[in-house]
Amino acid sequence: MAPSSKRSSGRALCVLSNRLPFTVQRNRGRLERKPSTGGLVKALEPALRKRGGTWIGWPGVELRRGERIGSSKDPYKVVPVSLSETEVARYYHGFSNGTLWPLFHSLPARAHFDRRDWITYEKVNVRFAEAAAASALESELVWVHDYHLMLSPHHLREAAPDARLAFFLHIPFPPWDLFRLLPWDRDLLRGLLACDLVGFHVDGYVQNFLDCVEKRLGARVDRAAGLVDYGGRVVKAGAFPLGIDFDMFEESAQSAPQPKSHGAERVILGVDRLDYTKGIPQRIRGLERLLELHPRHRGGVVLLQLAVPSRSQVSDYRDLKREIDELVGRVNGRFATDTWSPIRYLYRTVPLDRLTAMYRDADVALVTPLRDGMNLVAKEFVACQVDDPGVLVLSELAGAASTMREALQVNPYNIDETAEAMHRALTMDETERRSRMGALRRRERRDNVHAWVSHFLDESRADTGELTPLTDEEIGSWLTSYLQSYRVSLFLDYDGTLTPLVDHPSKARLSDEIRQTIAHLAKRDDTEVAIISGRALADVRELVDLPGLTYAGNHGLEVEAPDLPPFRHEDAEHYHHRVVELAEALDEVCSGGAWVEPKGHTLTWHYRAVRGDAGALLEHARQIIEGSGFQAREAHKALEARPPIGWDKGRAVLHVLRARYGPGWPEQARVIYVGDDHTDEDAFRQLAGMAMTFRVGPAETLTAARRRLANVDAVAAVLSWLAKRPVAGA
Repeated sequence: MAPSSKRSSGRALCVLSNRLPFTVQRNRGRLERKPSTGGLVKALEPALRKRGGTWIGWPGVELRRGERIGSSKDPYKVVPVSLSETEVARYYHGFSNGTLWPLFHSLPARAHFDRRDWITYEKVNVRFAEAAAASALESELVWVHDYHLMLSPHHLREAAPDARLAFFLHIPFPPWDLFRLLPWDRDLLRGLLACDLVGFHVDGYVQNFLDCVEKRLGARVDRAAGLVDYGGRVVKAGAFPLGIDFDMFEESAQSAPQPKSHGAERVILGVDRLDYTKGIPQRIRGLERLLELHPRHRGGVVLLQLAVPSRSQVSDYRDLKREIDELVGRVNGRFATDTWSPIRYLYRTVPLDRLTAMYRDADVALVTPLRDGMNLVAKEFVACQVDDPGVLVLSELAGAASTMREALQVNPYNIDETAEAMHRALTMDETERRSRMGALRRRERRDNVHAWVSHFLDESRADTGELTPLTDEEIGSWLTSYLQSYRVSLFLDYDGTLTPLVDHPSKARLSDEIRQTIAHLAKRDDTEVAIISGRALADVRELVDLPGLTYAGNHGLEVEAPDLPPFRHEDAEHYHHRVVELAEALDEVCSGGAWVEPKGHTLTWHYRAVRGDAGALLEHARQIIEGSGFQAREAHKALEARPPIGWDKGRAVLHVLRARYGPGWPEQARVIYVGDDHTDEDAFRQLAGMAMTFRVGPAETLTAARRRLANVDAVAAVLSWLAKRPVAGA
């Protein structure tokens, strides 16, 4: 994927979704397009027709060589993403619908975690991003949709760094305790945070997302404003409740054929895709309980349950159909008479006019999913209530419940509560029914699907804003309970942590503010301060030049502290002369601004000043370093050459802690470690669960640190808070 140029100022829109706005079928060797009737297509097609742009998605069949599905008559460009049968099985049925779907719907026991599915999911997401890269240069916005493509924004951001990217999730976003079950949770969060705007149906999902971002990635969030500071950018997360094409459903209900006769039976309607999240078995048990608790409804009430076939090739769905068939048979067998059966079960797809007539003529709509991102059936029912209004019974676990407050809301797992809600709906007087339905209809007419598109696109154009500077209150929320009355052992990297990164290490100087704060910390009786750097020990000691500190150089191969014996790793001396030889060998890649910094036991090859692509030089330098028997470790625009002796900053920190406090050091002190690059990740991993660790800088790389700090100013704020906190035990 090629790098991006400046973002287009045009109004073209690029849409990425798992499926194209039509389904492609092969009939007698020819491809035929069948328009999709889904809500997403109805929402986005008018915007694409008006603005122009591109729709990227899977056509539903594997295209053969030379086959094309686009037409010059199309009002916008259509780009198919081809998937093999294996990829459909692992990316779509496997990871998307076998892992993410149940987990995000709070049904973790149904989720399968298969690394092969994950690898295919990532591969397909990269392919979607590659397909969108060219269109991103021409589009005002690239809008990625749903859980199938949560990694695509990350790969697209790498290809088109100036593009405006947005994402909308059409299913729930789970709470932290569920999301953390996913082995690849950090990767998905990083994928979404490549966007400028991330949208969800309701605010509860937004808060779940922000919670996961803060706890899993350590990113700074502003919950009130829905902002995340990540990757050197500020990402906006917001709630955009999806609506329906209200006028279309209303008009269809008005024109749909009227029933030939109005029987005495009252109709409770259920309309669902056959899916275990929809709560159909619980609904049937609710009707059974209604007939037990309120015998007056026997012979006079019918549950008309329409189940649209879905994913019949998946065993979980076949098992669900078998369970529903058995429940229907049991309830009908228990209560049916010669002239009446309590359940009419339709396992089929019905045309729109038949569906809207069913909505219109129902007395009660029973919309009780176990979990749902929004649930448009509830809204469709409301739009079709053009005559004597019925009553909506709605699961409080559906996203729609946050706005459809006039519905009778129930916990779908509470069978008795559902039964009583049905009874109340069936016996509700007309005045209350009209009042409730009138309010619902006014809101859904106003907040229709077209308003949803406009609202989201308007928000995508708005300036994201900035997070407020780090405050003492925020820092205190991170550290106060952790530190309690313990002593503090503070470890600080130097370059990029205490000083900004500069073009040459010799220019990296402490600010007066940070120097004074560290000096104040060092004088506290309850705090020890250590500077741990990749620089040579003498170099870092000279730069900081403060008494009472522990200094560790060469990534901890050499340590000096006022209260500890000097430490030199016993194996490091064997590599001292080889560093000199390595420096000479690296002369051949010291061109175009690259240079070598010998540091005694280690060495750093810098390429920060190299103009253009330094990839070839970097790979050559790596080969020289590794060929000389050293480990090559990435740093900021540099390669660190380290002796292969199993020592790093993490082990050095543990050495200092054990030397100072003994093997029981976790009971004596609380550790804080602050660093900014790959070499500090060793310490983050070693200290996992035993320290508060901070990764400094805007890098999007995944980190083992618990939290992120944006820059040196944020580090200064944390140090200032530590210096001002009450003395432990005082």
